[in-house]
Amino acid sequence: MFTGIVQGLATVAELTDRPGLRSFELAFPPGFDAGLDIGASVACDGVCLTVTHRSGPGRARFDVMQQSLGLTTLGALAVGSSLNVERAAKDGAEIGGHPISGHVDCLGQVLAIRQPENNHVLRIGVPASHMRYVFAKGYIAINGASLTVAEADRRARWFEVWLIPETLRMTTFGSKQVGDALHIEIERGTQVMVDTVRDALDERLGPLLPALEALLAQQGQSVDDLGAALRLPG
Repeated sequence: MFTGIVQGLATVAELTDRPGLRSFELAFPPGFDAGLDIGASVACDGVCLTVTHRSGPGRARFDVMQQSLGLTTLGALAVGSSLNVERAAKDGAEIGGHPISGHVDCLGQVLAIRQPENNHVLRIGVPASHMRYVFAKGYIAINGASLTVAEADRRARWFEVWLIPETLRMTTFGSKQVGDALHIEIERGTQVMVDTVRDALDERLGPLLPALEALLAQQGQSVDDLGAALRLPG
């Protein structure tokens, strides 16, 4: 498990391709790898990877199978690319963000960037299959960083996050451009609540559920909003 608090930036130092597998040699910031052993987990842009080799201080190797390369942006990395990294949380660790598993749910895309004074706003599009779990003031993990959703438009399938200068300093978000892909991990508690409410309504209402959905849509809401209302503090 991870906390969603990015601990630094790693740089791709070497890449090695083998049939069905790519190995990444990452160079870490000073002190990041203290006590990092083979078999340890590190979130790399939000993807949980296992250390397979230690070549020296400040460096470690990770193997990524073909399926993971196809479902994430890791396959597009090149030597010199930067990634957000976080060590696995230890028992009793302070959860400064929210619990993250390191398993990417889908890819989002940067739709627009705004830069009001001392802020950096990313508008991110996500597939409809996962937009149902994204709500204003809810948590979401983007490239391994725990962030709070500022605004969300379910019909248009986008949400926005506001980034302060410290977040930009500690992450790769400042270098992202419109069109770039991002790893999205939804908050599990919200997912469970939304799915539970939807399943319960489907079981109780059956053929009447479409009528309820149409009525809610007229008010600019959805069945999924009911699940969020139960999950999020109000």
